[in-house]
Amino acid sequence: MESFERLREQLELLEWPNVYFFKFIVPSDSEKIARVTGLFDDHSELSLHPSKTGKYTSVSVKVVMLDVDSIISVYQEASKINGVISL
Repeated sequence: MESFERLREQLELLEWPNVYFFKFIVPSDSEKIARVTGLFDDHSELSLHPSKTGKYTSVSVKVVMLDVDSIISVYQEASKINGVISL
Protein backbone atom coordinates (compact mmCIF):
# COMPACT_ATOMS: atom_id res chain seq x y z
CA MET A 1 0.00 0.00 0.00
CA GLU A 2 1.23 3.44 -0.88
CA SER A 3 0.32 4.89 2.53
CA PHE A 4 2.92 2.68 4.22
CA GLU A 5 5.86 3.61 1.97
CA ARG A 6 7.01 6.53 4.12
CA LEU A 7 6.87 4.38 7.24
CA ARG A 8 8.77 1.63 5.42
CA GLU A 9 11.53 4.07 4.46
CA GLN A 10 11.88 5.24 8.07
CA LEU A 11 11.88 1.72 9.49
CA GLU A 12 14.48 0.49 7.01
CA LEU A 13 16.98 2.89 8.61
CA LEU A 14 16.81 0.84 11.83
CA GLU A 15 18.35 -2.55 12.59
CA TRP A 16 16.06 -5.58 12.86
CA PRO A 17 15.02 -7.54 14.88
CA ASN A 18 14.19 -4.74 17.30
CA VAL A 19 11.56 -3.67 19.84
CA TYR A 20 8.73 -1.76 18.18
CA PHE A 21 5.94 0.24 19.84
CA PHE A 22 2.47 0.10 18.27
CA LYS A 23 -0.39 2.33 19.36
CA PHE A 24 -3.99 2.11 18.22
CA ILE A 25 -7.17 3.98 19.13
CA VAL A 26 -10.03 1.48 19.06
CA PRO A 27 -13.76 2.03 19.59
CA SER A 28 -14.59 0.51 23.01
CA ASP A 29 -16.15 -2.59 21.52
CA SER A 30 -14.86 -5.87 22.97
CA GLU A 31 -14.80 -7.58 19.57
CA LYS A 32 -12.71 -4.81 17.98
CA ILE A 33 -10.33 -4.68 20.94
CA ALA A 34 -9.95 -8.47 20.74
CA ARG A 35 -9.23 -8.30 17.00
CA VAL A 36 -6.49 -5.68 17.55
CA THR A 37 -4.89 -7.49 20.50
CA GLY A 38 -5.18 -10.74 18.52
CA LEU A 39 -2.65 -9.36 16.04
CA PHE A 40 0.04 -9.95 18.70
CA ASP A 41 1.36 -13.03 20.48
CA ASP A 42 1.83 -13.84 24.16
CA HIS A 43 5.32 -12.29 24.14
CA SER A 44 3.88 -8.83 23.52
CA GLU A 45 3.60 -6.22 26.25
CA LEU A 46 0.00 -4.99 25.93
CA SER A 47 -1.70 -2.15 27.77
CA LEU A 48 -5.27 -0.91 27.41
CA HIS A 49 -6.45 2.54 28.54
CA PRO A 50 -10.06 3.67 28.13
CA SER A 51 -10.69 7.29 27.14
CA LYS A 52 -12.33 9.67 29.63
CA THR A 53 -15.69 9.25 27.93
CA GLY A 54 -15.26 5.50 27.53
CA LYS A 55 -16.02 5.65 23.82
CA TYR A 56 -12.50 4.63 22.82
CA THR A 57 -9.70 2.47 24.17
CA SER A 58 -6.02 3.11 23.58
CA VAL A 59 -4.17 -0.13 22.82
CA SER A 60 -0.39 0.11 23.24
CA VAL A 61 1.86 -2.79 22.36
CA LYS A 62 5.60 -3.19 22.82
CA VAL A 63 6.92 -6.22 20.95
CA VAL A 64 10.08 -7.54 19.30
CA MET A 65 9.54 -7.43 15.54
CA LEU A 66 11.76 -9.35 13.15
CA ASP A 67 11.63 -7.06 10.14
CA VAL A 68 9.96 -4.10 8.47
CA ASP A 69 7.52 -6.26 6.48
CA SER A 70 6.09 -7.81 9.65
CA ILE A 71 5.41 -4.33 11.06
CA ILE A 72 3.70 -3.17 7.87
CA SER A 73 1.65 -6.39 7.90
CA VAL A 74 0.31 -5.62 11.40
CA TYR A 75 -0.72 -2.11 10.32
CA GLN A 76 -2.41 -3.50 7.19
CA GLU A 77 -4.41 -6.01 9.24
CA ALA A 78 -5.37 -3.33 11.80
CA SER A 79 -6.56 -1.04 8.98
CA LYS A 80 -9.16 -3.69 8.03
CA ILE A 81 -10.87 -3.29 11.42
CA ASN A 82 -13.58 -0.64 11.13
CA GLY A 83 -12.98 2.44 13.30
CA VAL A 84 -9.40 1.61 14.33
CA ILE A 85 -6.87 4.45 14.14
CA SER A 86 -3.16 3.62 13.97
CA LEU A 87 -0.82 6.18 15.52
